[in-house]
Amino acid sequence: MTGGSNAARRMTVGEGIVEHLLAEGVDTVFGIPGAHMYDLNDAMARAGGKLRFVTARHEQGAAWMAYGYAQATGKPGVFTVVPGPGVLNAGAALCTAYAANAPVLCLTGNVMSHLIGQGRGQLHELPDQLGTLAGITRHAARIDHPAEVSSVMHGAFHAMKNGRGGPAAVEAPWDVFGKAGMVDAPRVADRQTPAIDPEALAEAAAMVAGAKRPLIMVGGGAMNAGAEIAALAEKIGAPVTCHRSGKGVIPADHPMAMDSIAAYEYWRECDLLIGIGSRLEMQFMRWSWKPAGLKMLRIDMDPTEFVRLRPDLGLLADAAEGAAALAGACGQAEDRSAEVAALVKDSQAKAGTVQPQADWLDAIRAALPRDGILVEEICQAGFAARFRWPAYTPRSYISCGYQETLGFGYGTALGAKAGRPDLPVVSINGDGGFMFAVQELATAVHEGLNVVAVVFDNGQYGNVRRDQDMRYEGRRIGSELGNPDFVAMAKAFGVHAEEADAAGLEEAVARCIAMERPCLIRVQGGDEGSPWPFTMPAPHS
Repeated sequence: MTGGSNAARRMTVGEGIVEHLLAEGVDTVFGIPGAHMYDLNDAMARAGGKLRFVTARHEQGAAWMAYGYAQATGKPGVFTVVPGPGVLNAGAALCTAYAANAPVLCLTGNVMSHLIGQGRGQLHELPDQLGTLAGITRHAARIDHPAEVSSVMHGAFHAMKNGRGGPAAVEAPWDVFGKAGMVDAPRVADRQTPAIDPEALAEAAAMVAGAKRPLIMVGGGAMNAGAEIAALAEKIGAPVTCHRSGKGVIPADHPMAMDSIAAYEYWRECDLLIGIGSRLEMQFMRWSWKPAGLKMLRIDMDPTEFVRLRPDLGLLADAAEGAAALAGACGQAEDRSAEVAALVKDSQAKAGTVQPQADWLDAIRAALPRDGILVEEICQAGFAARFRWPAYTPRSYISCGYQETLGFGYGTALGAKAGRPDLPVVSINGDGGFMFAVQELATAVHEGLNVVAVVFDNGQYGNVRRDQDMRYEGRRIGSELGNPDFVAMAKAFGVHAEEADAAGLEEAVARCIAMERPCLIRVQGGDEGSPWPFTMPAPHS
């Protein structure tokens, strides 16, 4: 199964898949074993300890863990679930990985090969599972014979590594995983970057030279380009901002780094927006006002971005290569660091008025090391973190991208910890979202995934109740929650659990990190201040 020859060798499909995972450097697979997957599961068990199998308590949990692993490491996160309901349960994580361009691989089965598409009502049968997967991944394919293992697996990893990247799915029929035949040696997928058009680069440099107040917006596509973007920002005097996916691309305390509140103030007189690895959601969907005469330059690996949101110029390039090339083609501009510092100081004073979330986040930030990982959630603290939380290193702030997927956080944090056991991981959760994944407390204990979960317990879906009170004359429906005793529940799972208020939260988080065991901290919430005036700001007057 693991010989050194480059020639095709006889093995089962399951063994061939495992060989390809190992060749690609995969060391962890998340999942739940099931009948359709037994031959693949057994091949993993016979991999000589080279693959760690992390057993989740829900298929969605397994997929979230793969997502967290991918986001924390930059490497493909792999999970395996049964077909049909298992795939559908994992669907929320796959569509989130699609939104965040995260390299997540779903390995699943199907009904017996001669029954696919027959509608016979077989165990876990879907009308068109491969079509369903194709709609929420970048690449979906089926292995019908051992001879196809190498090409299908190579195609999946190629899709995850190239272009804008994203999730992929590979399925095999129930009777195929154990079928033996000649399997070609693995072909490790390379990451390929496009050559930069010199004429487009010269035009981009001219745009920068003609701008008086440029602004750089970074997204998740720039996560590996921090040094190059920082050098570009310093060279052309352009502040660097982000929304959620780009946090940590450059350190929040870099002289040219701007939170989104400060950036919106700077936006008043911005004349050139440079988007790098970003969909520009913040500027074109959340900021409802555009400065007159604004020009747009985009650096992106995906040429369809230049059609979807047409810039004045699109530079097709890897983020790091494009930023470095542009910096090399531009002259030195004036130093704007003093203006940036003043705007950031003012913006953080404004952000500090969003209470008690700002105090909560400040306490957690003080306890978490500079390179520690924070996983946000769809909750009041999570929304505020997008403009209040300073991220200092790449992949240290994990969000769910534009899907805004309630309940993604805790499972994602467990996957992040599996991928980066050397770093502390803190998961912030509302009470509603945390209950989506509460069963994964068992996974944390069983697998030794030492995540600190902070649960803000206010007995409500906060956004929904606020909207019902403000927009619908206080008619509440479905927005108020009955919660368990989170501390007692966590202790029943074997998790260390305690209560904290804002004043004691820093000490509690620091103490829990030092324990190096799964922990939960319950914080009593209430009617938190709205983050939306800063997340969806009013038009400039």
